[in-house]
Amino acid sequence: MRYLEITIPKGKRRPVLDILEEEGVDYVVSDETSGRGYAAVVRFPLPTRAVEPVLDRLKRAGIDDDASTVVINAETVISTEFSTLEDRYSHGGQKGSRTSRQVLRTKADELTPPFTIYAVMLLISAVVATAGLLADSPAVVIGAMVIAPLLGPALAANVGIVTGDDRLKATGFRYQLVGVAMVVVASIALAFLARMAGLEPAGVDIVVATELEERVSPNLFSLAVALGAGIAGILSLTRGFSEAIVGVMIAAALIPPSAAVGITVAWGMHGAAIGAAALVIVNLLSINLAALATLWVAGYRPQGLFEVSPTRRPTYTYAALFGIGLLVLAAPLAGVTLLDFHTTELESSAEDEVEAVLAEPRYDHLEADAVTVELDGNYPVQSVEGVTVTVSGEDPGPEPGLADRLYEAIEPHGDESVVVEVQYVVAEQRGGDETQRTAS
Repeated sequence: MRYLEITIPKGKRRPVLDILEEEGVDYVVSDETSGRGYAAVVRFPLPTRAVEPVLDRLKRAGIDDDASTVVINAETVISTEFSTLEDRYSHGGQKGSRTSRQVLRTKADELTPPFTIYAVMLLISAVVATAGLLADSPAVVIGAMVIAPLLGPALAANVGIVTGDDRLKATGFRYQLVGVAMVVVASIALAFLARMAGLEPAGVDIVVATELEERVSPNLFSLAVALGAGIAGILSLTRGFSEAIVGVMIAAALIPPSAAVGITVAWGMHGAAIGAAALVIVNLLSINLAALATLWVAGYRPQGLFEVSPTRRPTYTYAALFGIGLLVLAAPLAGVTLLDFHTTELESSAEDEVEAVLAEPRYDHLEADAVTVELDGNYPVQSVEGVTVTVSGEDPGPEPGLADRLYEAIEPHGDESVVVEVQYVVAEQRGGDETQRTAS
C-alpha cells in the first residue's frame, strides 16, 4: 500500500477531485496558502497496483512534473472504500505488489550512488578481486563481489530506456562502462606490482595456478549467470526482493572477469586477456538484455498512449543491439563449449580404454593412476594437445609397447593429431619409508 500527497495547481482542483471520486479513492483535501501557484493539497491511500494508473490519469488532468507528488509506504489502511479499491486492482484476487513506474524510476536512481563513492567502492573491489584471483582464494573473490555497487547502474540504464528517462539511461550506461574500465585498469596496476614483487609462480602457467582458467576461456554456460542476474535484478526492484543479494550476483558476472583481464594483460597473456574481455562484454550485454526484456514483459511503459510508440522503437533498438552483440560473441563461446564436451568425452573414453588395456594379462603388474587430457594453452579457444596416462608398477622403467598399445586404443576417440604420453611412477617401499621415482 502507498500513501500519496499531491499539490494541485490552480484551476485543476475540480478535475483532480473528479478523477479520485471516479476511482473510488478515499481522499482528504486542504487549501494551499503558500502563494506558490497551488490551489490545494490532496492526500489519499492507494493499493500499490493502483498508483501507476491513477498518477497517469492525474497527469493527463494537469498534475505534471512541476507539481509536488510524494509517495510513501503505508502499513495499514482501515477503510471500506479502500478495501473495495484494493479488490478492483487485485486482478482476479491476486494482490500483487508491482512497483509503479514512478516509484521504479526513483528506486533505480537511489540505487545508483554518487560517482565518488561508486568509484572508491569499485577500486576497493578491484583490489580485493585481483588479490583473491592471484591467491587462488574463492572466499576473497566473493568478498570483492559483495562490496561492488553494480546493481544500480545496470538497472537504471534499462529503467531509463523503457520509461523514456534519458538522464537515468545515460547515467546507468556511463556508470557501467566507466566502472568496468576502472576495475580493469586497477587490476592491471596491481598485477604488475605482483609480478615485480616476484609473486609469479616460477615455470607455472598463472592461469592454471589460480582461479583464472574458467574466466579466460568462457563457454555458453557463462551466459546463464549474467542473464539470471539481469532478470533477478529487475524482479528485486519491482517486487521488493533483496537488492543486496542480487547485487552480488551481478558483481559475480562482472568483477572477477574484469580483474582477470587486468591480470592476464600484466602477465602478457594476450589470448587469455581476449577471452576474459569477451566474457566481460558478454555478461554486460546479457545483464542489460535480460533486464530490458523483463521490464518490457512486466508492462513498464512511459506515461500516456502517445508516448508508447516513440519509446517502443528505442527499446527494440537497444534490445537488437544487445542481442546482435551476444550472437556475435556466442560463436567463440560455442567453440569453447564444444571443446569442453569433447574433452570430457575424450577423457572418459580414454579412461575406459586404459582400464581395458591394463586388464590384459601381460600388464597385470601395472595400474593406472590418472588419465588427463592436455590442452595446448592457446586461449581463449584451445584445442586438445594430447592424453597423458600415468601408471605405476613394481618394476622401474617404461613398459615396452605399452605406449603404442594405448595409442591404438585411444586414437579413434580423438583426432588425428592426438598424442598419447605414458608416464611411469614406480613406488619402492622399505619398512615404513616410501620413495618414488618417475620415469617417462
